[in-house]
Amino acid sequence: MPADPLGGGTDADGRNADYADAALFLGMNSADEELRVACKAFFAARLAGRLVMSLEQVGRCDDVIWGYGRELQDAYYPFMDNLHTVMDIRRLGYDEADVRHALDDGGTPAGLPVHERLLLGMVGNRKGLLHTASPRLLDHPGLPVRAPAPVTGSEPAFPEPLEALYRQSLVLRISADAL
Repeated sequence: MPADPLGGGTDADGRNADYADAALFLGMNSADEELRVACKAFFAARLAGRLVMSLEQVGRCDDVIWGYGRELQDAYYPFMDNLHTVMDIRRLGYDEADVRHALDDGGTPAGLPVHERLLLGMVGNRKGLLHTASPRLLDHPGLPVRAPAPVTGSEPAFPEPLEALYRQSLVLRISADAL
């Protein structure tokens, strides 16, 4: 069963699931407006669906945000915390088969950083699809990765109060190279 384009119908272990990485999640606060809106639209369209994020990718989001001052963190975290509460985002750890797929089976390009190879190992081993804003990953044809679709027309909105929290979070803008 292929990954559901709107993020539904995934197994508890992440099989046949849609995955998001830190680049996509943090892309909702990108300094690049086109990318920001595309990443936001991805999450807004799947709010009632399911996604998987590896525990490491959740931690990578925190690592980037913790690099900013306390005031920006305080403006950002209410949105992130609420989105993780209202959306079914399954946070899963790697298992041995994921690691083997990433490092031993040749299922991932050796030139990528290990954290991306491990994520691709998880996605590939579990027959998922990774949605990402990472140019490194998107530059490798044949991988199970997809960029967020560009938005034409008006910017989608989250339901309130999530949209207000999102707007508040936009005081923090993340450069493309930090994604």
